[in-house]
Amino acid sequence: MNLGNCLFHARKKSGLLQEAVAQKLGVSRQTISKWETDETVPDIYQSKKMAKLYHMSLDDLIAFDVDFDEIQEIIAQTDEKTEEKIDWTAAWGKRYPILIQHQQEVNVPNYARRFDIMLDELKRGYHYSEQDAMLVLKDILYQTWKKRKKNL
Repeated sequence: MNLGNCLFHARKKSGLLQEAVAQKLGVSRQTISKWETDETVPDIYQSKKMAKLYHMSLDDLIAFDVDFDEIQEIIAQTDEKTEEKIDWTAAWGKRYPILIQHQQEVNVPNYARRFDIMLDELKRGYHYSEQDAMLVLKDILYQTWKKRKKNL
């Protein structure tokens, strides 16, 4: 996403009109429009003021990704009851078919037994709940995968 789009979406998320932003920054509405359409760019001082106005860091403003932000907001608002209704394997399987295919190819009980042992170790050793142990194990697996991917 380019800077103009980031500025536009951050302003929209903040619920402000170009006129209001322009007034608070001491510039014209046309200036805000030019920044949001990438005709010009704000200077660092104006950018810092905008970030503060939008209640975000300058780094977050520059790299604002409306899709990522919306996803985080949806996750935060999803309750446990709704979450239980979602078949995550089927949902992610549309993007990553291996999540569906592996069930016929992989000895799942063998891996599940090994995961059970690791989950129990986390629960006993750190007094984690079942869910916390699963989340920790999932994060360890992800971090390991990320590290291996980086080294390839």
